[in-house]
Amino acid sequence: MNTALLQPEVQAYLDKHNNTDIHSFILKGSPFTEVTVQELAQQLEGKRKSRGKLPLWHATKNIVFPPKLNLEQTSSQITAAYKASLFNGKIVADGTGGFGIDTYYFAQYASQVTHIEMNEDLSAIAKTNATTLKQNNITFISGDSIKYFTDTSTHFDTIFLDPGRRTDAKGKVFMLKDCIPNVPLHKNVLLAKCDNLWIKTAPILDITAALRELGNVTQIHIIAVKNEVKELLWNLTSIKTDVPTITVVHLESQDATITFNYTDIYDAIPVYGKPSKYIYEPNAALMKSGAFNWVSNYFKVDKLHKHSHLYTSETLKEFPGRRFILEKQLPYSKKTVKTLDITKANITTRNFPLKVEEIRKKLKIKDGGDCYLFFTTLDNGALTVIICKKI
Repeated sequence: MNTALLQPEVQAYLDKHNNTDIHSFILKGSPFTEVTVQELAQQLEGKRKSRGKLPLWHATKNIVFPPKLNLEQTSSQITAAYKASLFNGKIVADGTGGFGIDTYYFAQYASQVTHIEMNEDLSAIAKTNATTLKQNNITFISGDSIKYFTDTSTHFDTIFLDPGRRTDAKGKVFMLKDCIPNVPLHKNVLLAKCDNLWIKTAPILDITAALRELGNVTQIHIIAVKNEVKELLWNLTSIKTDVPTITVVHLESQDATITFNYTDIYDAIPVYGKPSKYIYEPNAALMKSGAFNWVSNYFKVDKLHKHSHLYTSETLKEFPGRRFILEKQLPYSKKTVKTLDITKANITTRNFPLKVEEIRKKLKIKDGGDCYLFFTTLDNGALTVIICKKI
Protein backbone atom coordinates (compact mmCIF):
# COMPACT_ATOMS: atom_id res chain seq x y z
CA MET A 1 0.00 0.00 0.00
CA ASN A 2 1.26 3.46 -0.90
CA THR A 3 1.06 5.45 2.36
CA ALA A 4 1.52 8.67 0.40
CA LEU A 5 -2.16 8.39 -0.50
CA LEU A 6 -2.94 9.56 3.03
CA GLN A 7 -1.00 12.80 2.73
CA PRO A 8 -3.38 15.76 3.32
CA GLU A 9 -2.62 17.34 -0.06
CA VAL A 10 -3.41 14.06 -1.86
CA GLN A 11 -6.69 13.64 0.01
CA ALA A 12 -7.60 17.27 -0.71
CA TYR A 13 -6.88 16.73 -4.41
CA LEU A 14 -9.17 13.68 -4.47
CA ASP A 15 -11.93 15.62 -2.69
CA LYS A 16 -11.58 18.44 -5.23
CA HIS A 17 -12.13 16.00 -8.09
CA ASN A 18 -14.90 14.02 -6.45
CA ASN A 19 -17.26 14.74 -9.37
CA THR A 20 -14.71 14.88 -12.18
CA ASP A 21 -15.20 12.47 -15.07
CA ILE A 22 -12.73 9.62 -14.50
CA HIS A 23 -11.32 9.73 -18.04
CA SER A 24 -10.75 13.47 -17.82
CA PHE A 25 -9.19 12.95 -14.40
CA ILE A 26 -6.71 10.39 -15.75
CA LEU A 27 -5.76 12.64 -18.67
CA LYS A 28 -4.71 15.34 -16.20
CA GLY A 29 -1.98 13.06 -14.87
CA SER A 30 -0.74 13.11 -11.29
CA PRO A 31 0.57 16.30 -9.69
CA PHE A 32 2.39 14.20 -7.05
CA THR A 33 5.79 12.57 -7.45
CA GLU A 34 5.00 9.81 -4.94
CA VAL A 35 1.55 8.88 -6.27
CA THR A 36 0.71 7.75 -9.80
CA VAL A 37 -2.41 8.82 -11.63
CA GLN A 38 -3.51 5.16 -11.67
CA GLU A 39 -3.37 5.09 -7.86
CA LEU A 40 -5.36 8.32 -7.69
CA ALA A 41 -7.95 6.99 -10.13
CA GLN A 42 -8.31 3.81 -8.06
CA GLN A 43 -9.12 5.90 -4.99
CA LEU A 44 -11.58 8.06 -6.86
CA GLU A 45 -13.39 5.07 -8.35
CA GLY A 46 -13.38 3.25 -5.02
CA LYS A 47 -14.93 6.22 -3.25
CA ARG A 48 -17.69 6.43 -5.84
CA LYS A 49 -18.45 2.71 -5.92
CA SER A 50 -18.65 2.54 -2.13
CA ARG A 51 -21.45 5.11 -1.90
CA GLY A 52 -24.35 2.65 -1.82
CA LYS A 53 -22.55 -0.54 -0.86
CA LEU A 54 -20.34 0.81 1.95
CA PRO A 55 -21.78 4.12 3.18
CA LEU A 56 -19.59 4.22 6.32
CA TRP A 57 -16.39 3.88 4.29
CA HIS A 58 -17.69 6.33 1.72
CA ALA A 59 -18.42 8.96 4.36
CA THR A 60 -15.17 8.54 6.33
CA LYS A 61 -12.16 10.65 5.44
CA ASN A 62 -8.74 9.06 4.81
CA ILE A 63 -10.09 5.67 3.75
CA VAL A 64 -7.84 3.82 1.31
CA PHE A 65 -9.70 1.83 -1.35
CA PRO A 66 -8.45 -1.38 -2.99
CA PRO A 67 -8.54 -2.28 -6.70
CA LYS A 68 -11.95 -2.53 -8.36
CA LEU A 69 -12.10 -6.35 -8.25
CA ASN A 70 -11.48 -6.48 -4.49
CA LEU A 71 -14.17 -3.87 -3.92
CA GLU A 72 -16.66 -5.79 -6.06
CA GLN A 73 -15.95 -9.04 -4.20
CA THR A 74 -16.29 -7.63 -0.69
CA SER A 75 -19.45 -7.96 1.38
CA SER A 76 -21.79 -5.01 1.49
CA GLN A 77 -22.12 -3.14 4.75
CA ILE A 78 -25.67 -4.40 5.36
CA THR A 79 -24.86 -8.09 4.75
CA ALA A 80 -21.70 -7.88 6.88
CA ALA A 81 -23.69 -6.46 9.79
CA TYR A 82 -26.24 -9.26 9.47
CA LYS A 83 -23.55 -11.96 9.52
CA ALA A 84 -21.87 -10.44 12.56
CA SER A 85 -25.17 -10.50 14.47
CA LEU A 86 -25.30 -14.30 14.10
CA PHE A 87 -21.87 -15.10 15.48
CA ASN A 88 -21.42 -16.43 18.99
CA GLY A 89 -18.36 -15.96 21.19
CA LYS A 90 -15.68 -13.37 21.77
CA ILE A 91 -12.69 -14.71 19.81
CA VAL A 92 -13.25 -14.60 16.04
CA ALA A 93 -11.00 -15.16 13.03
CA ASP A 94 -11.71 -13.96 9.50
CA GLY A 95 -9.58 -16.28 7.38
CA THR A 96 -10.26 -14.42 4.11
CA GLY A 97 -10.12 -10.89 5.46
CA GLY A 98 -9.86 -8.99 2.18
CA PHE A 99 -10.86 -5.33 2.37
CA GLY A 100 -11.97 -5.90 5.97
CA ILE A 101 -15.69 -5.12 5.83
CA ASP A 102 -16.82 -8.36 7.47
CA THR A 103 -13.96 -8.13 9.97
CA TYR A 104 -15.00 -4.63 11.01
CA TYR A 105 -18.52 -5.78 11.86
CA PHE A 106 -17.31 -8.92 13.62
CA ALA A 107 -15.28 -6.57 15.81
CA GLN A 108 -18.47 -4.80 16.91
CA TYR A 109 -19.54 -7.98 18.71
CA ALA A 110 -16.32 -9.86 19.53
CA SER A 111 -13.57 -8.94 21.98
CA GLN A 112 -10.79 -9.91 19.59
CA VAL A 113 -10.82 -10.49 15.85
CA THR A 114 -7.97 -11.82 13.71
CA HIS A 115 -7.93 -10.67 10.08
CA ILE A 116 -5.91 -13.03 7.86
CA GLU A 117 -5.24 -12.07 4.24
CA MET A 118 -2.74 -13.56 1.79
CA ASN A 119 -2.46 -10.37 -0.28
CA GLU A 120 0.00 -8.14 1.63
CA ASP A 121 -1.23 -4.93 0.03
CA LEU A 122 -4.86 -5.70 0.81
CA SER A 123 -3.93 -6.63 4.37
CA ALA A 124 -2.15 -3.29 4.78
CA ILE A 125 -5.15 -1.40 3.39
CA ALA A 126 -7.54 -3.15 5.79
CA LYS A 127 -5.24 -2.41 8.72
CA THR A 128 -4.92 1.26 7.78
CA ASN A 129 -8.68 1.65 7.47
CA ALA A 130 -9.31 -0.07 10.81
CA THR A 131 -7.02 2.49 12.44
CA THR A 132 -8.88 5.29 10.66
CA LEU A 133 -12.20 3.88 11.89
CA LYS A 134 -10.75 3.57 15.42
CA GLN A 135 -11.39 -0.18 15.57
CA ASN A 136 -8.61 -1.34 17.87
CA ASN A 137 -9.54 -4.94 18.63
CA ILE A 138 -8.38 -6.41 15.31
CA THR A 139 -5.06 -8.19 14.74
CA PHE A 140 -3.84 -8.26 11.13
CA ILE A 141 -1.85 -11.19 9.72
CA SER A 142 -0.65 -11.45 6.13
CA GLY A 143 -0.35 -15.05 5.02
CA ASP A 144 -2.10 -18.30 4.21
CA SER A 145 -5.04 -18.83 6.56
CA ILE A 146 -5.04 -22.64 6.39
CA LYS A 147 -1.38 -22.70 7.42
CA TYR A 148 -2.16 -20.23 10.19
CA PHE A 149 -5.02 -22.34 11.55
CA THR A 150 -2.92 -25.50 11.28
CA ASP A 151 -0.05 -23.99 13.25
CA THR A 152 -1.85 -21.85 15.83
CA SER A 153 -2.62 -23.06 19.34
CA THR A 154 -5.50 -20.60 19.66
CA HIS A 155 -9.02 -22.02 19.77
CA PHE A 156 -11.57 -19.63 18.25
CA ASP A 157 -15.22 -19.31 19.08
CA THR A 158 -15.87 -18.61 15.40
CA ILE A 159 -13.89 -18.92 12.16
CA PHE A 160 -15.29 -17.21 9.06
CA LEU A 161 -14.23 -17.94 5.47
CA ASP A 162 -15.30 -16.51 2.13
CA PRO A 163 -13.65 -18.88 -0.39
CA GLY A 164 -12.87 -17.45 -3.82
CA ARG A 165 -13.13 -19.51 -6.96
CA ARG A 166 -9.78 -20.47 -8.49
CA THR A 167 -9.05 -18.81 -11.81
CA ASP A 168 -8.13 -22.19 -13.32
CA ALA A 169 -11.42 -23.86 -12.33
CA LYS A 170 -12.91 -25.57 -15.37
CA GLY A 171 -16.51 -25.38 -16.57
CA LYS A 172 -19.52 -23.62 -15.11
CA VAL A 173 -20.32 -25.95 -12.21
CA PHE A 174 -19.57 -24.14 -8.97
CA MET A 175 -18.09 -26.50 -6.37
CA LEU A 176 -16.43 -25.55 -3.09
CA LYS A 177 -13.47 -27.81 -3.90
CA ASP A 178 -12.73 -25.39 -6.77
CA CYS A 179 -12.28 -22.49 -4.35
CA ILE A 180 -9.45 -21.12 -2.24
CA PRO A 181 -9.29 -22.08 0.53
CA ASN A 182 -10.59 -25.56 -0.21
CA VAL A 183 -12.99 -25.93 2.71
CA PRO A 184 -14.05 -29.56 2.11
CA LEU A 185 -10.37 -30.61 2.06
CA HIS A 186 -9.43 -28.69 5.22
CA LYS A 187 -12.74 -28.98 7.09
CA ASN A 188 -11.40 -31.18 9.89
CA VAL A 189 -8.46 -28.85 10.57
CA LEU A 190 -10.78 -25.86 10.70
CA LEU A 191 -13.39 -27.49 12.94
CA ALA A 192 -10.64 -28.61 15.34
CA LYS A 193 -9.73 -24.94 15.89
CA CYS A 194 -13.20 -23.47 16.46
CA ASP A 195 -16.65 -24.07 17.87
CA ASN A 196 -18.43 -22.62 14.84
CA LEU A 197 -17.24 -22.48 11.26
CA TRP A 198 -19.14 -20.06 9.01
CA ILE A 199 -18.71 -20.15 5.23
CA LYS A 200 -19.95 -17.47 2.86
CA THR A 201 -20.59 -18.50 -0.75
CA ALA A 202 -21.99 -16.98 -3.91
CA PRO A 203 -25.75 -17.37 -4.55
CA ILE A 204 -25.07 -19.58 -7.58
CA LEU A 205 -23.91 -22.46 -5.36
CA ASP A 206 -26.35 -25.37 -5.41
CA ILE A 207 -27.61 -26.01 -1.88
CA THR A 208 -28.03 -29.78 -2.18
CA ALA A 209 -24.60 -30.25 -3.77
CA ALA A 210 -22.93 -28.07 -1.13
CA LEU A 211 -24.55 -30.03 1.69
CA ARG A 212 -23.01 -33.19 0.26
CA GLU A 213 -19.62 -31.49 -0.08
CA LEU A 214 -19.51 -29.94 3.35
CA GLY A 215 -21.32 -32.20 5.77
CA ASN A 216 -21.65 -30.97 9.38
CA VAL A 217 -23.96 -28.14 8.27
CA THR A 218 -26.34 -26.98 10.99
CA GLN A 219 -27.66 -23.73 9.45
CA ILE A 220 -28.00 -22.18 6.02
CA HIS A 221 -28.85 -18.49 5.66
CA ILE A 222 -30.02 -17.17 2.30
CA ILE A 223 -29.42 -13.43 2.38
CA ALA A 224 -31.12 -11.11 -0.09
CA VAL A 225 -31.15 -7.33 -0.46
CA LYS A 226 -33.81 -5.58 -2.55
CA ASN A 227 -35.07 -8.96 -3.79
CA GLU A 228 -31.67 -10.08 -5.05
CA VAL A 229 -29.89 -12.95 -3.32
CA LYS A 230 -26.43 -11.66 -2.42
CA GLU A 231 -24.88 -14.58 -0.54
CA LEU A 232 -25.38 -17.92 1.13
CA LEU A 233 -24.07 -18.43 4.65
CA TRP A 234 -23.29 -21.90 6.02
CA ASN A 235 -22.74 -22.81 9.66
CA LEU A 236 -20.72 -25.97 10.42
CA THR A 237 -19.91 -27.53 13.77
CA SER A 238 -18.08 -30.68 14.81
CA ILE A 239 -21.43 -32.14 15.91
CA LYS A 240 -23.16 -33.55 12.86
CA THR A 241 -26.87 -33.00 12.26
CA ASP A 242 -29.11 -34.66 9.70
CA VAL A 243 -31.56 -31.76 9.59
CA PRO A 244 -30.02 -28.32 9.05
CA THR A 245 -32.26 -25.28 9.22
CA ILE A 246 -32.71 -22.82 6.38
CA THR A 247 -33.29 -19.15 7.13
CA VAL A 248 -34.44 -16.82 4.36
CA VAL A 249 -33.88 -13.15 5.08
CA HIS A 250 -34.62 -10.06 3.01
CA LEU A 251 -32.67 -7.10 4.34
CA GLU A 252 -34.20 -3.66 3.78
CA SER A 253 -37.59 -5.30 3.23
CA GLN A 254 -40.84 -5.71 5.14
CA ASP A 255 -40.77 -9.46 4.47
CA ALA A 256 -40.35 -11.41 7.70
CA THR A 257 -37.31 -13.62 8.25
CA ILE A 258 -38.42 -17.26 8.02
CA THR A 259 -36.69 -20.40 9.30
CA PHE A 260 -37.63 -23.98 8.47
CA ASN A 261 -36.00 -27.42 8.38
CA TYR A 262 -34.25 -28.58 5.23
CA THR A 263 -36.33 -31.78 5.23
CA ASP A 264 -39.50 -29.67 4.97
CA ILE A 265 -38.56 -29.02 1.34
CA TYR A 266 -39.10 -32.70 0.53
CA ASP A 267 -41.70 -33.72 3.11
CA ALA A 268 -44.32 -31.07 2.33
CA ILE A 269 -47.21 -31.99 0.04
CA PRO A 270 -48.61 -29.00 -1.84
CA VAL A 271 -52.21 -28.24 -2.75
CA TYR A 272 -52.80 -27.39 -6.40
CA GLY A 273 -55.46 -25.07 -7.68
CA LYS A 274 -56.58 -22.79 -10.51
CA PRO A 275 -55.88 -19.04 -10.36
CA SER A 276 -58.15 -17.47 -7.77
CA LYS A 277 -58.65 -13.92 -6.46
CA TYR A 278 -55.07 -13.39 -5.26
CA ILE A 279 -51.74 -14.38 -6.86
CA TYR A 280 -48.44 -14.70 -4.99
CA GLU A 281 -44.83 -14.69 -6.19
CA PRO A 282 -42.18 -15.74 -3.60
CA ASN A 283 -39.28 -13.40 -2.94
CA ALA A 284 -35.81 -14.20 -4.25
CA ALA A 285 -34.46 -15.78 -1.05
CA LEU A 286 -37.44 -18.12 -0.73
CA MET A 287 -37.10 -19.06 -4.41
CA LYS A 288 -33.44 -19.91 -3.88
CA SER A 289 -34.32 -22.21 -0.96
CA GLY A 290 -36.33 -24.49 -3.24
CA ALA A 291 -39.06 -24.85 -0.59
CA PHE A 292 -41.86 -24.56 -3.13
CA ASN A 293 -44.10 -27.27 -1.65
CA TRP A 294 -43.54 -26.03 1.90
CA VAL A 295 -44.72 -22.56 0.84
CA SER A 296 -48.09 -24.00 -0.20
CA ASN A 297 -48.53 -25.79 3.15
CA TYR A 298 -47.21 -23.07 5.46
CA PHE A 299 -49.02 -20.08 3.94
CA LYS A 300 -52.17 -22.02 2.99
CA VAL A 301 -51.98 -21.07 -0.68
CA ASP A 302 -52.57 -23.25 -3.72
CA LYS A 303 -49.78 -23.94 -6.19
CA LEU A 304 -50.58 -23.40 -9.87
CA HIS A 305 -48.23 -26.13 -11.16
CA LYS A 306 -45.40 -28.27 -9.85
CA HIS A 307 -42.81 -26.19 -11.73
CA SER A 308 -44.51 -22.78 -11.98
CA HIS A 309 -43.82 -21.57 -8.40
CA LEU A 310 -46.75 -19.19 -8.38
CA TYR A 311 -49.49 -19.46 -5.78
CA THR A 312 -53.10 -18.42 -5.35
CA SER A 313 -55.85 -18.05 -2.73
CA GLU A 314 -59.39 -16.78 -2.42
CA THR A 315 -58.60 -14.70 0.68
CA LEU A 316 -55.61 -12.39 1.03
CA LYS A 317 -52.66 -13.90 2.97
CA GLU A 318 -49.49 -12.54 4.51
CA PHE A 319 -46.77 -13.72 2.15
CA PRO A 320 -42.98 -13.23 1.74
CA GLY A 321 -42.91 -11.79 -1.76
CA ARG A 322 -45.13 -9.90 -4.14
CA ARG A 323 -48.91 -10.07 -3.87
CA PHE A 324 -51.33 -9.34 -6.68
CA ILE A 325 -55.06 -9.13 -7.23
CA LEU A 326 -56.21 -11.07 -10.27
CA GLU A 327 -58.12 -9.04 -12.85
CA LYS A 328 -58.38 -11.59 -15.63
CA GLN A 329 -57.06 -14.97 -16.69
CA LEU A 330 -57.22 -16.42 -20.18
CA PRO A 331 -55.68 -19.21 -22.26
CA TYR A 332 -52.47 -18.18 -23.95
CA SER A 333 -52.52 -17.42 -27.65
CA LYS A 334 -51.48 -14.40 -29.65
CA LYS A 335 -55.09 -13.85 -30.62
CA THR A 336 -56.51 -13.89 -27.09
CA VAL A 337 -53.80 -11.61 -25.68
CA LYS A 338 -54.32 -9.13 -28.50
CA THR A 339 -57.97 -8.78 -27.49
CA LEU A 340 -56.81 -7.20 -24.22
CA ASP A 341 -55.30 -4.25 -26.08
CA ILE A 342 -52.33 -4.10 -23.67
CA THR A 343 -49.39 -2.06 -24.95
CA LYS A 344 -47.42 -1.65 -21.70
CA ALA A 345 -46.97 -4.10 -18.83
CA ASN A 346 -44.57 -5.80 -16.43
CA ILE A 347 -44.10 -9.35 -17.74
CA THR A 348 -42.93 -12.42 -15.79
CA THR A 349 -42.67 -15.98 -17.09
CA ARG A 350 -42.84 -19.05 -14.85
CA ASN A 351 -42.59 -22.50 -16.44
CA PHE A 352 -43.42 -21.10 -19.88
CA PRO A 353 -41.94 -21.99 -23.28
CA LEU A 354 -41.23 -18.39 -24.34
CA LYS A 355 -38.86 -15.87 -22.79
CA VAL A 356 -39.97 -12.39 -21.73
CA GLU A 357 -38.12 -10.77 -24.64
CA GLU A 358 -39.83 -13.08 -27.13
CA ILE A 359 -43.26 -12.30 -25.68
CA ARG A 360 -42.65 -8.55 -25.80
CA LYS A 361 -41.56 -8.73 -29.44
CA LYS A 362 -44.38 -11.05 -30.44
CA LEU A 363 -47.15 -9.09 -28.72
CA LYS A 364 -45.59 -5.62 -29.03
CA ILE A 365 -45.86 -4.92 -25.30
CA LYS A 366 -43.51 -2.33 -23.80
CA ASP A 367 -42.06 -2.61 -20.27
CA GLY A 368 -43.53 -0.74 -17.29
CA GLY A 369 -46.85 0.57 -16.08
CA ASP A 370 -49.26 -0.74 -13.45
CA CYS A 371 -50.31 -3.89 -15.27
CA TYR A 372 -48.60 -7.20 -14.44
CA LEU A 373 -48.75 -10.21 -16.76
CA PHE A 374 -47.77 -13.71 -15.66
CA PHE A 375 -47.23 -16.18 -18.49
CA THR A 376 -47.27 -19.61 -16.91
CA THR A 377 -48.49 -23.21 -17.01
CA LEU A 378 -51.38 -24.55 -14.94
CA ASP A 379 -51.57 -27.92 -13.21
CA ASN A 380 -53.48 -29.41 -16.16
CA GLY A 381 -50.66 -28.40 -18.52
CA ALA A 382 -52.53 -25.50 -20.12
CA LEU A 383 -50.57 -22.36 -20.99
CA THR A 384 -52.21 -19.29 -19.51
CA VAL A 385 -51.88 -15.53 -19.03
CA ILE A 386 -52.77 -14.00 -15.67
CA ILE A 387 -53.47 -10.25 -15.67
CA CYS A 388 -52.94 -8.63 -12.26
CA LYS A 389 -52.53 -5.44 -10.31
CA LYS A 390 -49.88 -5.32 -7.57
CA ILE A 391 -51.16 -4.97 -4.01
